[in-house]
Amino acid sequence: MKTLHRSEQGMTLLELMISIAIVSILLVVVAPNVRDILISNKITSQLNETSAVMQLARHTAIDEQNTAIFCPTQDFASCTSDWTDAKMAFIDLDASGGRNNNEELLASTDVSPEGIDIKGPNGAIQFDRSGAANLNTMLLFCDEDGEARFARGLGLTVSGRVKVSQDTDNDSIHEDLNGVALNCN
Repeated sequence: MKTLHRSEQGMTLLELMISIAIVSILLVVVAPNVRDILISNKITSQLNETSAVMQLARHTAIDEQNTAIFCPTQDFASCTSDWTDAKMAFIDLDASGGRNNNEELLASTDVSPEGIDIKGPNGAIQFDRSGAANLNTMLLFCDEDGEARFARGLGLTVSGRVKVSQDTDNDSIHEDLNGVALNCN
């Protein structure tokens, strides 16, 4: 009777250690880049969502020939000054500055995700029937560490023009509407 001998295959301790070393090196090199991409995407997503609701408020003010308000809110009835709260847009039919039951919510955003800080004016942004805004301002979107390379801005002129910040001088830092580098600190 013949016995079959199977050769056992596996990894030696040396091969296992080399594999672990390669995986560790890859993680050290790739992980920071993935973190940066995730932060950048989260900020860009918030900026785009906020921009869309702000522009809808402006266009609705023009279409409806009435004042539209865009502001942060905790209860979708009154405005706050904390731009990390949810944001809402509505037509202010009674010129009260707050949203009443008979004033339809045009659009809203969710509360900003953890790790994103948004700074803006202390009050609501109002668009009149011509689309003009009540103030010239910048909404500043930052990561929780305040790194300038992640900062993005959503600029608003008194004419109602909404513009996303850009890095015009290619130094990896976006600038506001006046060309001043964004600063989260």
